[in-house]
Parts: sequence; structure tokens; C-alpha cells
Amino acid sequence: MRALQYSEYGPSSVLRVVELPEPQAPAGRIRIAVRAVGVNPYDWKLRSGAFGDTTPTRLPVVPHSDAAGVVDAVGEGVEGVAVGDEVFGVAVGGAAAELAVLRVWTPKPRAMPFGEAAGLPNVVETAGRALNLLAVEKGSTLLVNGAAGGVGIAAVQLAVARGVTVIGTASERNHDFLRGLGATPVTYGPGLPGRVRAIAPAGIDAALDTAGRGAVADLVTLTPTPADVVSIADFDAPRHGARVTDGSEGRAWPTLMEVANLYAEGRFTMPVERAFPLAEAAAAHDLSESGHIRGKIVLTL
Repeated sequence: MRALQYSEYGPSSVLRVVELPEPQAPAGRIRIAVRAVGVNPYDWKLRSGAFGDTTPTRLPVVPHSDAAGVVDAVGEGVEGVAVGDEVFGVAVGGAAAELAVLRVWTPKPRAMPFGEAAGLPNVVETAGRALNLLAVEKGSTLLVNGAAGGVGIAAVQLAVARGVTVIGTASERNHDFLRGLGATPVTYGPGLPGRVRAIAPAGIDAALDTAGRGAVADLVTLTPTPADVVSIADFDAPRHGARVTDGSEGRAWPTLMEVANLYAEGRFTMPVERAFPLAEAAAAHDLSESGHIRGKIVLTL
């Protein structure tokens, strides 16, 4: 099968399309014919060598974990899914290939394009996990910092669907987009607390930081306690009394089914900023690394 691979850490130019043996579906797993693969910041950070050899993965690497496709093999003991089903989920052993083995999966709504579905798994799980940690409930007010990125878009829509009032930070070009998702937009950057207080004079109950860039210091001035701020991007957040989530405390994979149901009801979307063929994966990594992406970048097969 064709697969994307790198044998050394470095810039995007280390990515190569190679021929590899087909993976098999072991017990408890399924194999899919991959139609699209999601690109996450973690993917290019890992490729760059930012994490060194501290991860379980060893070189050479077939990158990416988010994928959508058609089931073509079902491992022993797996129930509720059959060959020919369309699913999206998380791969083990790399997703950027013609065939991938999934360890987590959810049925894909038939109307959802494969590219959109491939952008969902990790951002949706991350958003759901953060909202669970913040314990946001119907009637509460949530501030999402970085609301036009993948996790931010997922968090906004999940929170709105749960009856939460959402304020989202983004550049002005994304304000109408956020309004369309049901959030009240506000420009990020210096002076953020004052702008938020003008929109929500009664205050906010919780804040989710998806962007980092030093925003936590401002966010903790807006919530009842610093612990009501959770960041997925700023690992210095605990210095301000805020919390960080990296998944080590447990994952929120059931959120994938929640989002699939919301999509079927017309209450969820994940825009694809751009789709690249597998052979142009380096350009996809470069675009992701540039930041300021609305939604997701995907590879298509």
C-alpha cells in the first residue's frame, strides 16, 4: 500500500510517500480503506523532533492518527460494525496510508464528507474532555479563547448544544463565522478582559484556552476562580492557578458519537480550510504550522 512516512525528524521535506506492507486488523480493531486523514498540530510537532524520542513511536513513522474511510476488515471480537460501513476515528500505527487500523471509531453520518469527518476525532475528543473538566452546564457562560481553530469550533458547538452561552475570541475576519455557530465573538489580544466584561457584565463561569500565547493570565481574571480556566495549549497555565488537560486524566471518546448525532441534526459543522493529496503532505504540514487556520486541514486519498 502507499503510505506517508518519515525516517528522521526535521522539516516537512522529510515526508515521503513509500510502499509498505498492508496492516492487518487484530482482535478488537477494525481496518479501513482510508479516504481522508486529519492534520493536527501534534503531527508536525512530532515530525519536527520537538518531542524527541520521548513518545512510544519510533522511527520510521507513518504519521497522523485521525482518519475517515470505509471498513474493509473487522478484527475478532468486534461487534456493531461491518465491512462496507463508513466510519471516522483514531488509528494505531499511523493513518496516512491507503489502509489503517482503527482503535477508536464512530459511524460517519452518510451526509458528512470524508474530509470533514477526518478532521473530527482528536479535536472533538479534546473539546469534549475540556468541557467535562470545566463542568459547564446549561445556563452557564463559557469563554473560548481561539474559537475559530479546530478545538475551538468543536467546543463552541458542543457548548451551545448543551445550552451554554458562549463567547469566542478570534480575529475580526472570523467574527461572522462564530456568530453562525451561535457564539458572541470578541477580538483576542491586549485588553481582552475589558472587552469580555462589556459583553458579559454578569461575568463568565469558565474559560477554555485552545490557543495559548499567554492568554491564561487574562482569562483567570474573568472566572470565579483560576481553576475555572482549562488550557490545552499553555503548559505554564498552572502557574496562574489554571488547569491543563493533555488526556492523561482520561479521554472523552463518547463525544465523537455526540457530534455525529449533532451533525445529523444539522447542529454541527467542521469547515475544511484546505484538502491536499497525500503527495502534498509537506505543504499541508507547512500550512498547519503557519497557524490562523479556520477549521481543519486534511489529506485525501
